[in-house]
Amino acid sequence: MAATSATTAAKKVVETAVQTFSKAGSLTQFGVPSLAPRGLRKDPKSRLPVTPTKVVLHEYAPSRYEDHYYTTVRDDVMYMNYTHERVPRPPRREIRLKFDPEDPYSKYRKNFSVGGDAQVVRELPPPDTPENVTRLERIQIHTMVKQAVQSRQELVGAIMAVRALSGETSKGGGLHAVEGVQITKGKRPVGGWIRPNIPVGAKVDLKGHSMYEFMSTLVDFVLPRLRDFDGVELPYAGSNMHKMSSVSGVVAMGLPPEAMQFFPQIEVNYGMHIHFVTNATGVGAQDRARALLSGFQIPFTRTSR
Repeated sequence: MAATSATTAAKKVVETAVQTFSKAGSLTQFGVPSLAPRGLRKDPKSRLPVTPTKVVLHEYAPSRYEDHYYTTVRDDVMYMNYTHERVPRPPRREIRLKFDPEDPYSKYRKNFSVGGDAQVVRELPPPDTPENVTRLERIQIHTMVKQAVQSRQELVGAIMAVRALSGETSKGGGLHAVEGVQITKGKRPVGGWIRPNIPVGAKVDLKGHSMYEFMSTLVDFVLPRLRDFDGVELPYAGSNMHKMSSVSGVVAMGLPPEAMQFFPQIEVNYGMHIHFVTNATGVGAQDRARALLSGFQIPFTRTSR
């Protein structure tokens, strides 16, 4: 009898709850009407949905080259490039500007320091600390198609090849830190066939996980299969080291169209340039960047003059 009465009481509770929710209609448990479902706003250019919140894409698998940098290369680069300074550096000498910043006639001009590049190429690097060890910030890939000057349709193949290599699209994954594949345009007339604002190529910047993935593909698959590639050329001994490229911390190399067939992502042949951008600055910045890349097994060779 007790079990029968308990079952009857439970049925009454369930029936009462069903009647209450059926009368409430679209009301929730807080008594607030539910909003009608709406689709995501679409980007008018790409026609892709835009998420209402910022999407941050993290790594989806461990990166062997990134772990190699933090466990081995960073300590070695710190040891190779470290310069002990016994006394603090004197304060930096203020270089006189070319125009008076208080002059209203030259207030909005580009006010370079007197001496121009001669002052920049002699600027000392920052003191060596564990926080500013040379590291790879981004890798830029860009290619140029001469036929695009006559027909813009020739850029389609280059854009698809760069997309396949990098895995990046414009605003891919919602609001993204990388701009994706960009179309490069001419800045000034060159040789009568490149004109300003004419599309001539495509480029993409790689950061984070995708940067190290491209590095591993380049070192493990492409460079060992190149027959006539001895390494990235170094300047000959005795060359002038006080140049703008020497203090930029950027190492550039080019790959011929024949090298594209060794990338497992693509099957078309386009030559491209690769720029390894580091955080090194000051005198000898490019040498520190080369030392960092040598830790990733990228070969270098020096040619005689």
